Amino acid sequence: MKLEKIGHGIWEIPVSEKQGMRVPARILSSDSLIQSLDQGVINQITNVATLPGIVRHALCMPDGHWGYGFPIGGVAAFDPDDGIISPGGIGFDINCGIRLLRTNITLDEAAPKMKELMDELFKAVPCGVGSKGLIRLDEKELKKALVDGVDWCMNQGYGSPGDPERIEEGGHIKGANPDNVSPKALKRGLQQLGTLGSGNHFLEIQVVKPNNVYDAESAAVFGLDRPNQITVMLHCGSRGFGHQIGTDYLQIFGKAMRKYGISTDDRELACAPFTSPEGQEYFSAMKCAANSAFANRQVITHRIRQAFATVFGKSDNELGMNVVYDVAHNIAKLENHNVDGRDRKILVHRKGATRAFGPGQKELPEIYRHVGQPVIVGGSMETGSFLLVGTDRAMHETFGSTLHGAGRTLSRSKAKKMVRGSELLKKMQGNGIVVRAASMAGLAEEAGLAYKNIVEVVEAVKDVGISRPVAQMLPIGCIKG
Repeated sequence: MKLEKIGHGIWEIPVSEKQGMRVPARILSSDSLIQSLDQGVINQITNVATLPGIVRHALCMPDGHWGYGFPIGGVAAFDPDDGIISPGGIGFDINCGIRLLRTNITLDEAAPKMKELMDELFKAVPCGVGSKGLIRLDEKELKKALVDGVDWCMNQGYGSPGDPERIEEGGHIKGANPDNVSPKALKRGLQQLGTLGSGNHFLEIQVVKPNNVYDAESAAVFGLDRPNQITVMLHCGSRGFGHQIGTDYLQIFGKAMRKYGISTDDRELACAPFTSPEGQEYFSAMKCAANSAFANRQVITHRIRQAFATVFGKSDNELGMNVVYDVAHNIAKLENHNVDGRDRKILVHRKGATRAFGPGQKELPEIYRHVGQPVIVGGSMETGSFLLVGTDRAMHETFGSTLHGAGRTLSRSKAKKMVRGSELLKKMQGNGIVVRAASMAGLAEEAGLAYKNIVEVVEAVKDVGISRPVAQMLPIGCIKG
């Protein structure tokens, strides 16, 4: 298809390139990254541009790669009155997201205790396929957690007073209704709070070295305020619970499309009118999964703090393990945006993309509002991750959105053919990264060669102006499911 460069780092596919496109499709990328873009991404983002009620553009971030329905890295907004909602634009692991914790610990203090710390964390946070949490809930209590999210955790003693304000939506998205969640999904969610899971989920101990701080003023606001500071990054979501909700509603939406006369070129883009009973039921069930993911990361945070206290023998105040921020990757949210000079409420789908609100937005914590929203970008477990901050330009160009990670270049099956987990383990340990993994196959799937260059994708969003780097965190310890 015709790909026109219409601005620095912005490529556009006009509506004339595919029958049924209602708006242009835009890909944000660098000159070098665009050369290696998967053709499947172009097919998928132009299919998204055909969906009813889509507003302005269908967007794909520089970390974009082929996904289910939307490309991973896809962003699209829909008019809530005449638009749709699509599970393929959200993902199966609803509210898969990242949380970053800062600490008062420095590398000199952590290095001698890294093996002990990783062993303690590996015991504290169950990981791997089918892992079950240490918290046992009955269905009644689970439903409370699905409705209240992090608020439920705080009431159970799983948190510190400042945690909720540093989580997107306060960790509690209103309007969740467990009555719209299937019994099968509820059963899958009963034992999953406090578990890491598998795939690309990880728990990392990281260090922020002085030469990897790009904006010292913003870094200090976010709590990164000392040389060689230790941080902790946690990446996971709603696990099998959210996956079951996605599976259930894809079947429901397949029938709904016939009912409402909607057709798409891709059955993976099954959808329903947002205002329809099916659309509203899915939206409320999706919120249940989103709240469960926030709660999951909150319980894991509690366990991480306990492990640090055990290993370092310090109090909570001495450790200073505050949440920097927690962002959702796979979600749809009603948000107010200025669209073509008019304030509108729109339904923004982010699938493998992160909210990146600029300074002054009322949705941000007061402590960060003058700086902008922290944006946490996970890289591969070999190369490190980034803390960025949202910008005004993102509010105008991308509905306040940016990238979420490095972005895969190899499928998991291809990565396993190219890398042996045991050899990767030795390599990482030789590079000073203490590794704990549920399986060697799972480790091989996430090898650094399976991902784009994290520095290059971060540079791409910086150049477009939709977020800017604050600091890079390098891994010194990694737990993989």
